Amino acid sequence: MTVFTETVQVSTSEMDVVDITSRVGEVVERSGITEGLACVFCPGSTGALTTIEHEPGLIHDLPAALERVAPRDARYRHEERWHDGNGHSHIRASLIGSSITVPVINGALPLGTWQQLVFVECDARQRRRELIVQVLGD
Repeated sequence: MTVFTETVQVSTSEMDVVDITSRVGEVVERSGITEGLACVFCPGSTGALTTIEHEPGLIHDLPAALERVAPRDARYRHEERWHDGNGHSHIRASLIGSSITVPVINGALPLGTWQQLVFVECDARQRRRELIVQVLGD
């Protein structure tokens, strides 16, 4: 089994949803692996990874839904300790998750027609993220 690792840089704004599908696909292609798994991981506790149809309506709806689930103006004990105003960011990211794994079949990611891999910036400020992409297989 081969393991291939690269990083993908993502610059974000507050509560951003960034399509990373093509960048992850390029890593898979460079890996030379035709059958296996691709895992994308975000080091950090306020970034998340998922799939979504990356279109303007859903790009609006996802942050709006997260606001209903973990409102920015709610009381978070995290902020009592750190005073950084991002308790909601940690909750949102933990609900979505910090990694995603996708099969690699015939050297490609078998995503649905309207399905994209996205990085969700849940932090309350702009960030520059370095996502780890690891491809495993033959």
